[in-house]
Amino acid sequence: MELEAAVWIAISLVVLYLVWETVSPIVSPLILAATLAYILYPFHERLSKKAGHRVSAFTITGILTILTFLFIIGYALWINDVKESLAYYIDAFFRWLLEFHLPLAIYELIQRLAEDIPKRFEEYVLGYTYSLPKLALQAIVMVFAFYGILVNTRAIREEIYSLLPGENRELALKLLGSAGRTLHNLLRGWLAVSVLKGAAIAVGFYIFSISSAGGAIAAGIFTVVFELLPVLGGWMIWLAGAAYLFTSGDVLGSVVFSLYGIVLVSPMPDYLLRSKLGKRETGVNSLISLVGIFGGYIAFGFVGIIIGPVALSLLGTLLDEWKKTKEARSRAGTSS
Repeated sequence: MELEAAVWIAISLVVLYLVWETVSPIVSPLILAATLAYILYPFHERLSKKAGHRVSAFTITGILTILTFLFIIGYALWINDVKESLAYYIDAFFRWLLEFHLPLAIYELIQRLAEDIPKRFEEYVLGYTYSLPKLALQAIVMVFAFYGILVNTRAIREEIYSLLPGENRELALKLLGSAGRTLHNLLRGWLAVSVLKGAAIAVGFYIFSISSAGGAIAAGIFTVVFELLPVLGGWMIWLAGAAYLFTSGDVLGSVVFSLYGIVLVSPMPDYLLRSKLGKRETGVNSLISLVGIFGGYIAFGFVGIIIGPVALSLLGTLLDEWKKTKEARSRAGTSS
């Protein structure tokens, strides 16, 4: 009996290894597909009532396919310009940040980020620049996975709940709830709005001739990142753009661009959408949110922006449950 169990364990480990080796090259597009499906699912539900479940999924997937195709074209055309502009913006931002008298630990962390972020971004860019077929293949995987997740969302949800352990089902439900709240606030709240703000900044930088197309896209990316961080926000980007126009002598353009930033980036959208965005800290305090986003990025790349905060929220839930269990045992020991 023990020999049979050992054989089945060995077979299971081999299967898991083969599955991981098969899936690991496409983990990022799968996570991206799941993220997009989670963000767009409410829209899919509303469209399904009018057009049908599969027609709705096919329509949304078709739009995503077109946008992905345009993204690949834009990537091929502007990536070098975006890379140079983003490296310049990152260097300027960290040099400005390091001018403050910060505690030694925070200063060292910022220095490491200043070194790691441009380096990692350079690796991503080089990896995909010299292998556009790889990028196209991952895009295809993302699109098909997105359609599959969107069509089978209910079945996937039922399958997940059916796999929950019976003995610790309550804890598992709390973990799912914690991850769900974090994902809801991070993805359907701040991330979705941040992407729209980034697009507005990119369009504004280009229309007002603050930078080239690549520089405008880099400014949009910077806006998305800043909007995800506590304390910081997209207002810093439009303010920098307005200051550039003002110092260049275009006072009227500076005023108009400032109004553009206030209305479309910050703070007006934040006040109007505050009730729908949820907590900006994604359920944890601002410092842990900052660590989750940056730490997740350093550990897992761009998908780590999602993985990091979710992992920390799960850890927070486990710690809360551990404290409650410890307190319950302590009370039980005292009463006895």
